[in-house]
Amino acid sequence: MTAKHDSHDALRDELAALTTEATDHSLDDIDTISTLEAAQRMNAGDRSVPAALEPCLPAIALAADSIAAAFARGGRLVYVGAGTPGRLGVLDASECPPTFGTDPSQVVGLIAGGDPALTTAVEGAEDDEAAAVRDLDGLGLTADDVVVGISASGRTPYVIAAILEARRRSALSVSVACNPDSAAGREADIAIDVVVGPEFIAGSTRLKAGTAQKLVLNMLTTLAMVRSHKTYGNRMVDVRATNAKLVARAFSLVQDVTGAASAEVQAALDASDGEVKTAIAVILTGASAASARERLVAASGSLRAVL
Repeated sequence: MTAKHDSHDALRDELAALTTEATDHSLDDIDTISTLEAAQRMNAGDRSVPAALEPCLPAIALAADSIAAAFARGGRLVYVGAGTPGRLGVLDASECPPTFGTDPSQVVGLIAGGDPALTTAVEGAEDDEAAAVRDLDGLGLTADDVVVGISASGRTPYVIAAILEARRRSALSVSVACNPDSAAGREADIAIDVVVGPEFIAGSTRLKAGTAQKLVLNMLTTLAMVRSHKTYGNRMVDVRATNAKLVARAFSLVQDVTGAASAEVQAALDASDGEVKTAIAVILTGASAASARERLVAASGSLRAVL
């Protein structure tokens, strides 16, 4: 037998041990039942995903606090993944600037194969360990940053190489995987292994595993942003009003927090260049927009501290 065959055999054995690659034989008949019944079974399986996150919540909270600490020292959150996990990381990163008013460089998503891999499978990209090192080097990764490697299997070479490179550069590393005691988790400083079990379609890890990863990423950025004073209570007061919907949302947020009349809300927003936090501080403290903005800067952006 050739070395190539030996390698393939070893990979098959490795994959066979992963719960994400297993087959749920209770679903062997899904191509013979009605679409409605298939949808009901798929939905029933999906309901198990949030429960699978429960044991991971302490690790998720630790990672979120670590990300917030990185932000406070000027560091970044860098998502790294291949295929669906990579796309989920890029998606979550791209949502942070409009939602929380962050600089686009603060949360970054790297996908194996680069931008073309967002819409098209790039052959062999997930196995390219050297590319992971190059991609992080291109970002100028430092010890102030946090790298979150995302991999359903937890064995993706590109992701593990990124975690190892993060450790080499003294950056905190986090692994998000969907198998117990994942290979990536063993290398990371913080392991988040969400065990969702076999998929509705065997091996299609964009399903329950993808849902689990999206839920984890939602928590990581949202909780880190809460800790970074991007919200007031559960209101996202650092929203950037970049379109008509967000302009209307900014107005509603200021009115909701302050209870002020519409004319006063609009005047405060106009004086504050549309900054929700500043407008709220103007109304509730009586300060000028310039003074309110200075107070917010002094309070590290905490509207609650200013009020």
